Amino acid sequence: MPLTAIAQRPEITQASRPLTFIVPAINEHGESIATEIAGESPLTLYLDKREIVTLMTLGAAPEALAIGYLRNQRLLNNIEQIAAVQVDWEVEAVAVTTRHGVELGDKLDKRTVTTGCGQGTVFGDLMEDIDNIKLQQDSVLNESTLHALLDNVRTYDSLYKKAGALHGCALANNSNGKILYYVEDVGRHNAVDAIAGMMWLDGVSGHDKIFYTTGRLTSEMVIKAAQMGVPFLISRSGLTQMGWQVAQCLGMTMIGRSQGKHFLIFTGAERFCFQSQTGVA
Repeated sequence: MPLTAIAQRPEITQASRPLTFIVPAINEHGESIATEIAGESPLTLYLDKREIVTLMTLGAAPEALAIGYLRNQRLLNNIEQIAAVQVDWEVEAVAVTTRHGVELGDKLDKRTVTTGCGQGTVFGDLMEDIDNIKLQQDSVLNESTLHALLDNVRTYDSLYKKAGALHGCALANNSNGKILYYVEDVGRHNAVDAIAGMMWLDGVSGHDKIFYTTGRLTSEMVIKAAQMGVPFLISRSGLTQMGWQVAQCLGMTMIGRSQGKHFLIFTGAERFCFQSQTGVA
């Protein structure tokens, strides 16, 4: 896993909340059974005491979620700007403090409501400024690696299998499909932001990675993956027309409807190597 040295790592809390709760439910036989459901809590993000957004989250990795959100919204440029991330569930807030302050300008004045779960929001010209994103163009994704990744996701001990109502995202090695991070949350955008935050904290590059999501591939999801430097984006779901256009523009390999042995390559097929091309049966 390529790492980038971090000169100044921020101080962060480790304030994960309980992920599931037991509630009664009536089954098809009229019987009352104790059932696990996913948690969900509001978490208001403050950047240097300025309120930015309130996120509805499972609460599994709130610090990484806050960092990744600020990264993917381009409100911060690097992890070393952050001095501390403090989560306080009693007031349902996360406070991100920078070392030298940050100039937001008019970034918060322009908001675009997206198709994210619960209506996502992006700030500034994030949806328009994609020409400056450059992905690794000489990487190749082998079909065998794709199948290995899908098998790893299928057998992963996910919370969804117990409680449902969640989206999952994973970052994996392109060399073998091994999962490096797997995050679940009530919204797929929270999950991708949390992984972006973990990558920053650990100094992990995305240029030789695959990003997997259970959710649909919208333009915002494509841009977030691209900002993380990931050239391969996989989903078990479908995609939107704007997501397809953005992936084409970025030169990203985007694969949807990926379950079992089935998949559809929508963009970047020139960087996908079928097993028949490698002589693998």
